[in-house]
Amino acid sequence: MPISIAIVEDDADIADEISKLIEETPDFKLSCCCRNMHSALERIPALAPDVVIMDINLPDGSGIQATAQIKRILPKTEVMIFTIYENTEDIYQALEAGASGYLLKRSSSSTIVSSIRNMMKGEVPMTAAIARKVIQSFQRKEASTQSNPAMASLTPRELDILQLLAKGHPTKEIASQRSISVDTVNTHLRRIYEKLHVHSRAEAILKYLDKK
Repeated sequence: MPISIAIVEDDADIADEISKLIEETPDFKLSCCCRNMHSALERIPALAPDVVIMDINLPDGSGIQATAQIKRILPKTEVMIFTIYENTEDIYQALEAGASGYLLKRSSSSTIVSSIRNMMKGEVPMTAAIARKVIQSFQRKEASTQSNPAMASLTPRELDILQLLAKGHPTKEIASQRSISVDTVNTHLRRIYEKLHVHSRAEAILKYLDKK
């Protein structure tokens, strides 16, 4: 089954470019292309796409607000924020709203395609620039994080994997860096979720950054 994708983007040129990319990718299917928040909230719930590519600044509202509303209706739909902004607070608000990825509009076509596929595998795709923002943030919060009771329950290996996750590393890369299997990484992640009382990678990252 192809990955069904909806686009929410007010810039006509960017919307056309992403639409064409989706239509030309064999395992992707374009569900719809919306130019504003109202259209997105009207059309997307009925289509229930696998992925929504969401701009932040829409002419009639915020893409972050639209993300929160779509996730309430379609909790299994993955939302990829697609924006020109690298603002740290926007990143946190997007993750808190339920977004599963955050890419900049200058990302290459190959990065967009691989990020969508990885997101469907449970990853939290971020460009290098966004990952650096996250890294800088958790470095500033390191002392407060260490005093967090939930974090204190993690083993050194679990904390190490959570740190790599927060830096934007996918499962295969974590496994490679730590010379363990992907299955072992996933086992650690399940234990991390249980201890932190979260259900996704995005929630675990927010918990680690002491934002939730």
